Amino acid sequence: MSTPLLELKNLSRIYPTGDQPFRALDSINLKIQAGEMVAIIGPSGSGKSTLMNILGCLDHPSEGSYLIDGQETLALPNEELARLRRNYFGFIFQRYHLLSHLEAIQNSEIPAVYAGSKKSERRRRALDLFNRLGLGDRTHHLPGQLSGGQQQRVSVARALMNGGQVILADEPTGALDSKSGLEMMKLLGELHHQGHTIILVTHDANIAAHAERIIEMRDGRIVADRENRAPIAKTQTTEKPASNRTTAGDTLQALWGRSCEAFRMAGFAMASHRMRTLLTMLGIIIGITAVVCVVALGQGAQQKIVNDINSMGTNVIDIIPGKGWGDFRASAIHTLAPGDLEALKTQPYVDSSTPSLSSNFLLRYRNVTASASVTGVSEQYFRVRGLEIDQGTIFSAAEVKELAQVVVIDPNTAAKLFGDNESPLGKVILLGHLPCRVIGVTEEKESPFGNNQNLNVWIPYTAAMGRLIGQNYFSAITVRVLDGYNNENAENAIIQLLTGLHGSQDFYTSSSDTILKTINKTTATMTLLIAAIAVISLVVGGIGVMNIMLVSVTERTHEIGIRMAVGARQSDIMQQFLIEAILVCLLGGIIGILMSYGVGMVFPLFVTSIKMKFSLLSIVSAFACSTLIGVIFGFLPAKNAARLDPVQALARD
Repeated sequence: MSTPLLELKNLSRIYPTGDQPFRALDSINLKIQAGEMVAIIGPSGSGKSTLMNILGCLDHPSEGSYLIDGQETLALPNEELARLRRNYFGFIFQRYHLLSHLEAIQNSEIPAVYAGSKKSERRRRALDLFNRLGLGDRTHHLPGQLSGGQQQRVSVARALMNGGQVILADEPTGALDSKSGLEMMKLLGELHHQGHTIILVTHDANIAAHAERIIEMRDGRIVADRENRAPIAKTQTTEKPASNRTTAGDTLQALWGRSCEAFRMAGFAMASHRMRTLLTMLGIIIGITAVVCVVALGQGAQQKIVNDINSMGTNVIDIIPGKGWGDFRASAIHTLAPGDLEALKTQPYVDSSTPSLSSNFLLRYRNVTASASVTGVSEQYFRVRGLEIDQGTIFSAAEVKELAQVVVIDPNTAAKLFGDNESPLGKVILLGHLPCRVIGVTEEKESPFGNNQNLNVWIPYTAAMGRLIGQNYFSAITVRVLDGYNNENAENAIIQLLTGLHGSQDFYTSSSDTILKTINKTTATMTLLIAAIAVISLVVGGIGVMNIMLVSVTERTHEIGIRMAVGARQSDIMQQFLIEAILVCLLGGIIGILMSYGVGMVFPLFVTSIKMKFSLLSIVSAFACSTLIGVIFGFLPAKNAARLDPVQALARD
């Protein structure tokens, strides 16, 4: 005798119920040959539905052995059981179990999607089945637009999509009227004639009369297994059922098909619950908007400071007496002299240089008096500091050499002494008791640390030393390094040169390049800190996504059960819900990025000193962050969905 298609040996199914476990099936021994039409009958609670679930690999036996075509299934992993459901079994449920949001033909194609069939092949197969079942004009109808008999025929088409070697029909006429019920039994008879193994589960003896073999159950046991000598559905042929199983070569195609199905279902779920999806995305939207805006604002502020410092010259080095900032002995060091200035001018890395010595003096012009900072500098001072002349000119090298009593003033001094109606050029002002002629006014320049309200006057350093302050040394020397020359190398060369001239290093240097690096580092740290705070809102949004997805899993438990019954793997279910979570977060991220650009357009209307600077890195980071949140916070709901028990999931509405 040939190997049975299905064989159960001493099989039991035990459910824990309080103190006393319940034996739904008790030591079942059963063999079903390929091509048989078997009816399993018995009253409610006899165990026939439990037996059908185990035969269809929806449930696991507690004891005993279950072989399919000689293969033991007891120790098979869930993925292998899903393969058996796809390749061997087709389910026809009493309540149809069609997905209400899919068209009839799409419902029938689901097993082929999980089997990895190409879209064109499964659509051709579905149309052929619909024409055979008299549903050719109902392919694009939703289940709610079909009669009970038509819905049951759609479930038959779904059962046959992958071949359906074994058709498991659970009360196939229970929800139909008598006419539709007779048509269904006729259809099952035809499938039997075509070589399908038909297993009917029913409590109706009239339905069981169509079968060749009747198995009667009571209290979880088989009490009778008899041949029906006059079955209504007589076997006329011995054809083998058509097979539509995927092959090993369909692996990539199968993955693509399942992924497309997962994306489509995720999109449908999001569209079906628009308000819930929007509320779920709200936390992600706020978080992404905050992160991108904060980073853009930080980069804008950093760029503003960099530009301001660049305008002063990022390659400027100050040489100051003493050992460092706060050296109380610095005032007693008088070694910075004109000879040092002349030596620096000859160096190849020096673009320009200037000494400085300053003091506060009382300025007078006519009846106007003001206190100002008077600084002695060389004619190269204005290039070193990046100052532009608004009116007049700067003093020349000849005027410096001649100790000329000429000055250049800043706009604050011009406004204080001369007001808005009088030109300062050519006017003589008193610096203390020294009369000087104004030859130039600098352009107004905003300090990187805010507007400078001080009054500044610049005079040739020779005149300051010989006529005004009366000292023969400099308070500092400032060097502007030649463009393209390494600032750090120039600074080391200056230290080496002046140390050799002085005999020791009785001075220190301060580079604006160092200041710039410090400011960049500080602003970057502050931006990172604020962005980290904004990320908290993303985490909160991610928790919201997880909560909503957990609710979605609960709502769609029945759908999950249907998909598992027709062959979906646990990985397919997990992929579907994980993709949905990622799509929610990605869509929220896109909206957040668009909103941040909207903020960037409105921001200049309120703040003009700083511009928000958006970067590709921040946009890519936002996408990556939203995707990561979808993966992290979508994993638990997806895992919960994948671990649902198919039988319990099918029982949920």
